Amino acid sequence: MSDELSAFVAKAKESLIASKLLADNQLYDFAGSRAYYTMFYIAEAFLWQQGFSFSSHGAVIAKFGQEIVKKGIVPLEFHRYLIDAQDKRTQADYNIDAEVKLSQGDVQKLIEQGETFIEWAENVLLNG
Repeated sequence: MSDELSAFVAKAKESLIASKLLADNQLYDFAGSRAYYTMFYIAEAFLWQQGFSFSSHGAVIAKFGQEIVKKGIVPLEFHRYLIDAQDKRTQADYNIDAEVKLSQGDVQKLIEQGETFIEWAENVLLNG
């Protein structure tokens, strides 16, 4: 794995650790946001590997679907995880209504999906 790919994976792992720490402290909105970044950095790694780099989250997610998932490089379920996580991150980061905060269950699901995505991606990136 190149230094750049290693850096993306390292950022993803750090985000996952941060997400767990925040969840352990019942800071679920912030934990959900970090869980999203876990998956976002992995998506960026796959795009970088194919020669793509974007500054907007929407562009990363769209191109990840078009160039990585549709070509069969990454299973469709991981694109769905990323889209759902982005929705939760947007909710967590921008909504101040206490009734729509992320729950422990929401965050646990995002963390589990992030763990699955990292584990799968690291194996592919290391052996690819």
